[in-house]
Amino acid sequence: MSDPAPTPLPTKAALPAPRPQPRLPAAPPRPASHSYDTLDRATRAALARMTGGVSPFALLESWTDWAVHLSRAPGRQMALAEHAAENAVKLGAYTLRALTEEGHPPAPFAPKAYDHRFTHPSWQKLPYALWQQSFLATQDWWDMATGRIRGLRPDNADRARFIARQTLDLFSPANFPWMNPQIIEETIRQDGRNIADGAEHYFEDLMHILTQEHQSQPEGYRVGEDLAATPGKVVMRNEICELIQYAPETETVKSEPVLIVPAWIMKYYILDLSPHNSMVRYLVEQGFTVFMLSWRNPGAEMADLGLDDYRRMGVMAALDAISAIVPGQKVHANGYCLGGTLLSIAAATMARDGDDRLASVTLMAAQTDFAEAGELLLFTDESQVAFIEDLMWDQGYLDRPQMTRTFATMRAEDLIYSRAVQRYFLGRPDMPSDLGVWNNDTTRMPARMHAEYLRGLFLENRLTAGRYAVDGRVIALKDIKAPMFVVGTENDHIAPWRSVYKAKLFTDGDFRFCLVKGGHNGGIVSEPGHPRKHYRLGHREPGAFYMDPDTWLADHDPIPGSWWIAWADWLAEQSSGEGPPPAMGADGHAPICDAPGDYVHQV
Repeated sequence: MSDPAPTPLPTKAALPAPRPQPRLPAAPPRPASHSYDTLDRATRAALARMTGGVSPFALLESWTDWAVHLSRAPGRQMALAEHAAENAVKLGAYTLRALTEEGHPPAPFAPKAYDHRFTHPSWQKLPYALWQQSFLATQDWWDMATGRIRGLRPDNADRARFIARQTLDLFSPANFPWMNPQIIEETIRQDGRNIADGAEHYFEDLMHILTQEHQSQPEGYRVGEDLAATPGKVVMRNEICELIQYAPETETVKSEPVLIVPAWIMKYYILDLSPHNSMVRYLVEQGFTVFMLSWRNPGAEMADLGLDDYRRMGVMAALDAISAIVPGQKVHANGYCLGGTLLSIAAATMARDGDDRLASVTLMAAQTDFAEAGELLLFTDESQVAFIEDLMWDQGYLDRPQMTRTFATMRAEDLIYSRAVQRYFLGRPDMPSDLGVWNNDTTRMPARMHAEYLRGLFLENRLTAGRYAVDGRVIALKDIKAPMFVVGTENDHIAPWRSVYKAKLFTDGDFRFCLVKGGHNGGIVSEPGHPRKHYRLGHREPGAFYMDPDTWLADHDPIPGSWWIAWADWLAEQSSGEGPPPAMGADGHAPICDAPGDYVHQV
């Protein structure tokens, strides 16, 4: 059967005439949309200045999400009512025993391990013990109330718990002079002198907050004299960093030099503190040629510098300089915190491009995967990142107080309220220490670079998701073939050790993981001879099966002492031999000035 003949299309004459359309008045010209965007960003930036960079919209969303899901969970409501009744019974029984029995009956509620507000012995006496236990019972109930609920986003549950904790901490009995026995006893003992001294400290701090003047370093803690005092020379300088080469202290040195990439959020000398706890000095004494990057403290003029600028003009420029000073030798690269994240990006890029100059890679408290990035995730969602981006867009950088407040609120019990009680009510000045001086010597961060870090790594986790591109091409951590030594710290709330451990999941080469006692800073600065220190150390052969972190922890017993010793021994194993120390600098990289250089003094 033949196909039916096609229906002829209507001719132009056969088409119906279009109906006349009424003429609309010409629309007025619209202003450029970026004008509205600018207004929006300026408004958010102004609000961010008042909130310290914290998005109130993110907090409100989290609280609402928690409250709505709790309202739809009658079982959870009944469990909370039952838990409240149990706590009330425990509190009542404790009160009865405290009133009728001699001594101090065992308390049903205990503060968290990091909460030092109730350590004074008088908190065990009446009526202070009842106030303390009432507060801890309330805290215990809110911990349960803000737990995970089916359907509730986990990050919103964690943020709701954070909000509840911050609110409760504000009303702790330890914060009020008439409820804190330590303040009462000290005021009686000093006839009120502590209150006068505390008022003086308060106004000093208030003026510092208002003026943002840089506080001078206390006597005995001068940078370049007491801290960051290991001898050396600045052998390279550009608009982002200086490179320090440290003078040798042994007749022969390991053939491969060591490059340390510190975090740019703080000054580099966390790794070159006092002579007794300087990692740099320790390495030099073990016969290593050590180089250190010292980052510049950026201002608004560096707002457009991005994360890749720090890789190229920081890590790669340093490697080029070291290759000229120590020609023909590979380099042991070591990155700390954000510097370790940057180093991992640089190492993966070098591996992709066939650059084999790395003899080994050490990452100290540095995350490569951010899915379990700890309490910093409380401050990282789309609303929060946009808020910080607008704040940095307005001022060109993220400033020191905005970062300091974020870290302090994570441990508000100890870093805010306990310090306030000691300083303002007990009248005690802050006692200087090398770590404390360094901790107050913060830096700024360029707007573009920090926005790329927050959005690309923290928020979108591109590096381990296979979506992080350098020079237009994606990089992968599994391309890194150099042996790796990765360090996590047990009590790290900035880079939790299980998150740091995940570097093992995304690499398949020779890998050692070291878990150290201490926190983000104190665990890394763990010099030999430090009392009560230990570490765990495991080795994964290339191609071995993955072991989850909890199984790894159970399988590796603590080793007393400093992890520096094990690390230095491992570096020596990766080295090819020894020879005479290289010259200080080289053609094109002649010494510019003495260590610690100029950038470390920028405020």
